[in-house]
Amino acid sequence: MSAPKWSVEGKGWPNAEASRFLEAGGLKWHVQVMGQGPVLLLLHGTASATHSWRDLAPLLAPYFTVVAPDLPGHGFTSALRRASPVGVATAVAELMQELALPPVLTIGHSAGAAIALTMAEQKLARPQAIISLGGALLPFPGLAGRLFPAMARMLFVNPLMPELFAMRARVPGEIASFLHRSTGSRLDTRGLGYYERLLRTSGHIGGALALMANWDLHPLERALPTLDLPILLAHGEGDKTIPAATAHKVAARLPQGRALLLPGLGHLAHEEDPAVHAALALDFARECGILAA
Repeated sequence: MSAPKWSVEGKGWPNAEASRFLEAGGLKWHVQVMGQGPVLLLLHGTASATHSWRDLAPLLAPYFTVVAPDLPGHGFTSALRRASPVGVATAVAELMQELALPPVLTIGHSAGAAIALTMAEQKLARPQAIISLGGALLPFPGLAGRLFPAMARMLFVNPLMPELFAMRARVPGEIASFLHRSTGSRLDTRGLGYYERLLRTSGHIGGALALMANWDLHPLERALPTLDLPILLAHGEGDKTIPAATAHKVAARLPQGRALLLPGLGHLAHEEDPAVHAALALDFARECGILAA
């Protein structure tokens, strides 16, 4: 599989001036660090990368030291042997330790939200608060919950599948159509371009399949009542990937959970309206005492 190359797919990468490349926990990482203040960790979702925060991170950098890594197997970070939620959470914790930047606030999108909560539950990080954006925080119900990882494993172990997916992604207009169908979000041409770069490489797709193949959220679901810290669950009402009702279900199981539905936005809500998300992050940080009121 061909992984994205910084000299090719990374050319003109958003916020590239903040990019660093380092080794931690046996992985080669691409991570962006910008701003000053309390440490804010941003964790993107499956099949995405740091470009997901391209507009939101600069809005938060005046208030926080923003740390945004490409997760293992995604973007320009090397892959884990076993990319389970706990495995990825452990790897991210090792990265933050190498950077000497323990997070005070963590924001995770989709699968990144599950990684954020797993880091807290496993005591790999001790943030004062967490924000989940379109969080993939509950197992798929019934038979789907058993079939989804099994199908992902079948695709992942077939060396031809990532390349076939990448070939499909090279069809003009396919990525824009796929993202709208699957997420309910409409991105501008610039945003779509970054997804096109990555999804046309078999290595990036292989990393996403590896994460899905090992995706088991049952331990996290059982642990939700033990996560006694402020957690805001912001969710686009038009999310076609994760039902918006998930935010309310999860919030009801958390000691300090609160759901917030965002009208007119889909699964990639923070990319559609970064200003709204910056405002809610700042308000929540002030509410939690992370920033001065």
